Amino acid sequence: MTWNVRIGINPISWMNDDLPALGGETPLETALSEGAEIGYEGFELGNKFPKDGPGLKAKLDEFGVACVSGWYSGFLAEDTVEAEVARCVAHMEKLQYNGAKVVVYGECAGTVQGQIDTPVGKRPTFRDAAAWQAYAERLNAFGQHLIDTYGIRLAYHHHMGAYVESPADIDQLMALTDPAKVFLLYDTGHAYFGGATDPLVPLKKHLARVVHVHCKDVRPAVITQARNDGWSFLHGVINGTFTVPGDGVIDYDAVLTTLKEAGYEGWLVVEAEQDPAVAPSYAYAKKGHDTLRAIVDRLSA
Repeated sequence: MTWNVRIGINPISWMNDDLPALGGETPLETALSEGAEIGYEGFELGNKFPKDGPGLKAKLDEFGVACVSGWYSGFLAEDTVEAEVARCVAHMEKLQYNGAKVVVYGECAGTVQGQIDTPVGKRPTFRDAAAWQAYAERLNAFGQHLIDTYGIRLAYHHHMGAYVESPADIDQLMALTDPAKVFLLYDTGHAYFGGATDPLVPLKKHLARVVHVHCKDVRPAVITQARNDGWSFLHGVINGTFTVPGDGVIDYDAVLTTLKEAGYEGWLVVEAEQDPAVAPSYAYAKKGHDTLRAIVDRLSA
């Protein structure tokens, strides 16, 4: 039985928005042409893409690829729903115009993920249960707004250096938010780095909420050093905490089998930030694609 998933990629394999020194000189067209040649069906967005809906569609159509989704920097941990609703208009309209069904919500209030000199362990945390509850209620309201206004679901990205990082954080977020309003972007690499050395455990726990998947692999020895030496998130990226599926230790056969058996339909996105000077973009993007493609084809047979 054919499995209704599509394989996409994030341009971070070619150029890093948080750390432009990594591939910052690479033209967007290089990423799009190479990604399409490899066989990717779509791209998530980055800073070099056109900012308006029609312009974005024209650029993607030029290379025959779809708009998968795009990262949205949210601040609901420390700001109001009203402010978020006003702030999101241009981004959501662009995604809506290009047919995206989910938005990658990254909580950026207080995050240390973009601070190269701040240890990832210095991330923000909620002071008490009341703060968690208030945050969940703001997320619920914003998630409902996105559905009602744009037909887009909020896919919450648990992320190193942010309020929701560990498996326990994900559990709390899912417990407090409405399953019809707030959904989960499951990122295998961030789950592992965040403490789930078996990423299948939190995945299986929250399968019903997963509407988007980021496929990144990990190098455990580098992650151990990052933790022991108090590295920043970006210092870890530079030194290779993450890589593409098929180049680390995560069992993607098991991950994808779990998703298929649960009825997941949507995108599988290769999103593995590393230094393209060390991990050449084309070769690693192809390895990630071919690893996922082989598993999806077998599961669809």
